[in-house]
Amino acid sequence: MKYRHLFFDLDHTLWDFEKNADETLRTLFVRHDLARHGTFTVDAFIERYREVNSGLWRLYQSSKIDQQQLRSTRFPRTLAKFGVPEEEVPASISKDFTDLLPQKTAVFPYTHEVLDYLRGKYTLHLITNGFKDIQFVKLASSQLTDYFQEVVTSECSGCLKPDRRIFEHALERTGATAQESLMIGDNLECDVLGAYNAGIDQVYFNPDKRRHNAEVTYEISCLSELKSFL
Repeated sequence: MKYRHLFFDLDHTLWDFEKNADETLRTLFVRHDLARHGTFTVDAFIERYREVNSGLWRLYQSSKIDQQQLRSTRFPRTLAKFGVPEEEVPASISKDFTDLLPQKTAVFPYTHEVLDYLRGKYTLHLITNGFKDIQFVKLASSQLTDYFQEVVTSECSGCLKPDRRIFEHALERTGATAQESLMIGDNLECDVLGAYNAGIDQVYFNPDKRRHNAEVTYEISCLSELKSFL
């Protein structure tokens, strides 16, 4: 058997970030009575939040902003797009989001079934750019904690995917070699290219079947497909 260690990404790969974030944002829309502004719907609020949050995460992954700036900026920027002045942004909305979101439990189809199958054959780990304080709550809430031997975060490694150093840190921490390891993730740059640059084979999880020109070791659109070659 070529592989002994499987490294998974968490958000957008196992834990359904978009579904869980949408549920959280709908709760906050009601809790903070954002409808009172009368200029946007909850669906528009979610759409703009996604755009703003994605842009801020790109800045964070490029080390242009820090964790606190990302968290404190995304809701004022989102609401500013609807003409809401910063002084009218609910003071607790950012904390409410980070408190509620990781308690959500939605995972991608076949997540538990596939992990049950794989953990009998491989040692499973996580490599995530997500914030440590949130990621461990997500794992517990969605009953994923027990599957993984090591959880490697950007905070514990001092760098973010796709920096090859986070993968090298993960190999050192787990006692694995690149040749016996496989990275599974949804992000072509962070997960696939990052692992490739560290000499690790990759599985590109592409549930939306987006077109691309990247060379990957394997590509799947459903986690159940992992069972066909692992």
